[in-house]
Amino acid sequence: MTTLADWSLSYQGKVRDLYIPDSASSAASADRLLIVASDRVSAFDVVLAPDIPGKGAALTRISAWWMDVFSDIPQHLLDESPPEEVADRAVIAQSLSMLPVECVVRGYLVGSGWKDYREHGTVCGIALPEGLSEGDRLPEPLFTPATKAALGDHDENISYDEVVDLVGADNARALRDTSLTVYTRAHQVAWERGLVLADTKFEFGRGEKPGEIILADELLTPDSSRYWDVERYQAGGDDRLESFDKQVIRRWLASAWDKTGTPPSLPADIVSTTQERYLELEQRLRG
Repeated sequence: MTTLADWSLSYQGKVRDLYIPDSASSAASADRLLIVASDRVSAFDVVLAPDIPGKGAALTRISAWWMDVFSDIPQHLLDESPPEEVADRAVIAQSLSMLPVECVVRGYLVGSGWKDYREHGTVCGIALPEGLSEGDRLPEPLFTPATKAALGDHDENISYDEVVDLVGADNARALRDTSLTVYTRAHQVAWERGLVLADTKFEFGRGEKPGEIILADELLTPDSSRYWDVERYQAGGDDRLESFDKQVIRRWLASAWDKTGTPPSLPADIVSTTQERYLELEQRLRG
């Protein structure tokens, strides 16, 4: 946590810290928020040590770059500079009433989707053709929403009808359509830069009118998205699904920890490799 003049810490997540102006009594009453991306890293829903140096700044730059790409879509960023102490890893944003849905879009059969398909022939209840393999591109991107879990809990997949029950028909339709549109456009942008955008998740706040939503939180960062290298993916080797994120951490942790008690500290080589993956992705995207 960083102490900042004129700002008070309101909430600390796995990676991001949320500050409100000292004049506000709560996040709900604040007119704007300061969102700081830390260097913390999490896996299997726990925060690990040590931090990944420079990760917060890289995430902030990547998200800001994508927000600029999608400047035609209403978004939460304000044209106001954050405090100097956190200027490289923070943004100032509107204070929104957030919709309680993780808007996940899957374009490829991987992760929990692959596990679901092997067991049931579906992904989040959506039937898929037989004979697909891990990493295959899906016939079309799938909107597979989830509830947003509290720190330490797991997100739970929900149906589209459950999204309607949570936020109403107009907002549910806007969440689905906007999520699929952003993913489809972002997939093309990433592909042109030699990257496969396999899946991602978005968060939105309510606009003033029914069905009006505002893009919020991070956008298309390696903490919220899975990227692969196009050439490796098309070559079909064992490393075709190696992602530009904390996959190396998850793999090491799975072999070194039984998910009980305090997780072990990350070795120096795992930290440096993860750092390199984040920075390489940023360079590939932003040029």
